[in-house]
Amino acid sequence: MNLNRRNFVRLAGGGVVLGATAGLAGCSSELPPEAIAAWNGPAADTADVRRWILSYAILAPHSHNLQSWLVDLRQPGEIMLYCDLTRLLPETDPQSRQIMMSQGTFLELLDLAAKQKGLRADITLFPQGEFGPATLDQRPVARIVLVADAGIKPDPLFADILKRHTNREAYEMREPAAGALQAIAASVAPFPIRTGFVGTSQPDLLQQHRAIAMEAWRIELVTPRTVLESFKVLRVGPREIAEHRDGLTINTPMVRTLTALGLFDRSKAPGPDDTATTGQIKDFNTKIAATPAFFWLVTEGNDRKTQVNAGRAYARAQLAATAQGLAMQPLSQALQEYPEQAKPYADIHALLQAPQPRYTVQMWARLGYAPRVGPSPRRGLQSHLITAA
Repeated sequence: MNLNRRNFVRLAGGGVVLGATAGLAGCSSELPPEAIAAWNGPAADTADVRRWILSYAILAPHSHNLQSWLVDLRQPGEIMLYCDLTRLLPETDPQSRQIMMSQGTFLELLDLAAKQKGLRADITLFPQGEFGPATLDQRPVARIVLVADAGIKPDPLFADILKRHTNREAYEMREPAAGALQAIAASVAPFPIRTGFVGTSQPDLLQQHRAIAMEAWRIELVTPRTVLESFKVLRVGPREIAEHRDGLTINTPMVRTLTALGLFDRSKAPGPDDTATTGQIKDFNTKIAATPAFFWLVTEGNDRKTQVNAGRAYARAQLAATAQGLAMQPLSQALQEYPEQAKPYADIHALLQAPQPRYTVQMWARLGYAPRVGPSPRRGLQSHLITAA
């Protein structure tokens, strides 16, 4: 559930770069097959139904594509979900609110997959106690018991799990159909959450959304520590992408060549006036200026269970958007709780009539029609299993 960070590096090339990339016209930008193999779905003959179900859960959206899910299958008939505390975002998500939402997206896809097998997933959140508001710990996020239930019916949203991909490209300048918006809003009905949309029929309000998004993105790009947090999980080229199968990926020939030549130093943040920064701001602003609609989720309260359930609601909303032929991209920057984002954070809460501390804007996303994009890397189920005694 990250923004346009995947395309952050837009370096201007001089003669040496142009010369070095001249022979790369036939170099593919496709991701290595092993990095996206999980999107083929599980084998039909998977013996343990829990593994079959989890093979869909690991395809859930996650902040920075960190995939911070650990699962324990050592107790027959149950799944224990933990958060991988080595895969957090202390700079851009200092209270781990987005990480908790990402646990929720996992649980929702797990639930959808269980229903597909005629199973009821009895999910108990924080069975050993809820995390505090500031930090996470080693206690489980959820205990899931699968129960055969003749009354369980498949959820139509399951059909879109393998099709769902976050789309960071330009959207068409036409407002989503009213029926599509109704379907998205209806999809989150299982959770106590307020949804909303704004589109081209409200041009002044739409422009306010665009302005906040642009400013929040600019702030993140000119704040060195938040840029470096993205650089730490940036995977450039087939070798890095295949090795890690997570994070933010760049596989374009020019950036791969710049990296090989040592011209892209990921240990240093570009300056606010560097081409890498100004080019990305311009590119993002162009996309936002043409975005026809925004979507949001607001909760009353902001405890850990609320955050997890907000993630579940977002997973359903994005699947519903996919089913309606719509693209969706989270705009996480203005919702992040680090000091430099204080004004955009206050502005978006005011605009959405969600005064703090009673209400929290858990998700804010751009929405529209766009050509389909490919999947992001996934580490595969085995990487998420706890096997130590």
